[in-house]
Amino acid sequence: MAEALRILGVDPGSGKTGWGVIEHAQGRSRHLASGFLKLDRKRPLPERLLEIAETLQALIQQHQPHCGVVEEVFFAHSPRTAIVLGHVRGVALLQFAAQGVPIHEYSPTQIKQAIVGVGRAEKAQVQHMVRILLNHQGTLQEDEADALAVAITHAHMAPNYRIRV
Repeated sequence: MAEALRILGVDPGSGKTGWGVIEHAQGRSRHLASGFLKLDRKRPLPERLLEIAETLQALIQQHQPHCGVVEEVFFAHSPRTAIVLGHVRGVALLQFAAQGVPIHEYSPTQIKQAIVGVGRAEKAQVQHMVRILLNHQGTLQEDEADALAVAITHAHMAPNYRIRV
């Protein structure tokens, strides 16, 4: 039996950054852990970015993922929001790289296509399918479900992914 692939997915956000860890083996994904980091928007951006960096570093050390997956940002309500999201993505990419974890990125359309089968699916449809695909009985916050969705996407898009040892 092949070793299970442990994937840490990140949904970057300036108010909430979602994260989710799954294990994938023999065509099945299993939920290991997930959550989100709620950030105080009143705090200076560098302090929020440091909090994200420290949280991701701890998650990587705790879960020892074989790879990290980050959602690409393709839409923002304003240029300022796009820049802040770029900073958050940069922190996530930096933490994975600093820990020697291979990084993969997928667009929201690729994620929705992999999870729901439709590239323009609604957020509620993604949340529903994530719960089904992971056989998760509890509720998932939106950002948490999005992070798990990006991890599941990688499991589906890279079925022959080789674990580095």
